Amino acid sequence: MAEPRFIPLTSYREYPVAEMKQRASAFYVDLRRRRTVREFSHRPVPREVIEYCLLAAGTAPNGANKQPWHFVAVSDPELKRKIRKAAEEEEREFYSGRAPQEWLDALAPLGTDENKPFLETAPYLIAVFTQRYGLLPDGRQIKHYYAAESVGIATGLLITAVHNAGLASLTHTPSPMGFLNTLLGRPENERPFLLLVVGYPKENTRVPDITKKPLGEIASFL
Repeated sequence: MAEPRFIPLTSYREYPVAEMKQRASAFYVDLRRRRTVREFSHRPVPREVIEYCLLAAGTAPNGANKQPWHFVAVSDPELKRKIRKAAEEEEREFYSGRAPQEWLDALAPLGTDENKPFLETAPYLIAVFTQRYGLLPDGRQIKHYYAAESVGIATGLLITAVHNAGLASLTHTPSPMGFLNTLLGRPENERPFLLLVVGYPKENTRVPDITKKPLGEIASFL
């Protein structure tokens, strides 16, 4: 067993309490602006912006530092068309019979259906994969701990980074998503977690009239 190796913590910054409160408040106010959109512009997004957003996602805490994620950023129009076609096939089955009525009723206020034109319109689709286990060069498997939780945290950071960059996003989870492994050439140890649609919102985009729960409903202080 390898001995742990530690280095000095030099990156931490402490702020005066007043500044801490201001930063926390400002961050909340900025994130409160974030909205999921389903109408995207064709406007291109610089690849460098996406790269930095992915690097930000890769800073997420994770089980045993195994970093059990892989992100595939898709901008190729033909590949996006194939993803849309496969996703809509799954969605048609979902909306036409696989989904229980309770689920459909919950989705109704959001105005969603099996048609997903944004999968072609948006400049980037980022497929997020969970690596269920790692592979050594000799083919041996390495167990990944808390893989789903780790990838969930990384995805949250990715969504936040995209918003911080001035872009909009949409989390899309057609079920099942095995077609992403096939279309994107990902190995069997990876499982699709989520498809993040990224770009500029279309001009005059409208979003559902919904609200978030207040602090008293989402948190307790004991």
